Amino acid sequence: MKRVSLGAIFVFRRQLNPKSNPLCVWVNRINKKWKSRSVTEKMIVCIAVVGHQNNPLYIQSFTEADDALKLHHIVHCSLDVVDERVNNPKKSGPMINETFLGLLYPTENYKVYGYLTNTKVKFILVTTDLDVRDADVRNFFRRFHSAYLDAVSNPFHVPGKKITSKTFAERVSTIVKSVSFNTAG
Repeated sequence: MKRVSLGAIFVFRRQLNPKSNPLCVWVNRINKKWKSRSVTEKMIVCIAVVGHQNNPLYIQSFTEADDALKLHHIVHCSLDVVDERVNNPKKSGPMINETFLGLLYPTENYKVYGYLTNTKVKFILVTTDLDVRDADVRNFFRRFHSAYLDAVSNPFHVPGKKITSKTFAERVSTIVKSVSFNTAG
């Protein structure tokens, strides 16, 4: 077995200078890239539009493909909570006419928020598990509702069918990227 002196270890550490070693430069670039990501990229994970008959009209996830199935399941499970809040307003909600349903339920990694339109179309927002102010979520849902109204007002859109508009998808992505949630507290 070969012995290594402390001098050799010091020289080896000096060779791993973060500014000159290509491996360290690459690792530093990756760290900067992750640190420079905006808060919204880390927070909004999925947005869904569900019709009045609980049929999915639009689902967009902003994570890897591995999580997409899990997020679809979370959205599907949230529909039971929405139905419970709509059918039993005394137990769960402060106002019957309120369209913002608030926090539907938290999971281990996510929080699920809901919004109900006048036509009983449901918007489901899945975020990472952080404390978010309700006012910021309401603002997001207002902007998303406006984009939804523009999409379904298109004369070529068939009511009750999936939203396939590229313009709507781009507008949703823009809203998600531009929104900034302030943490409560």
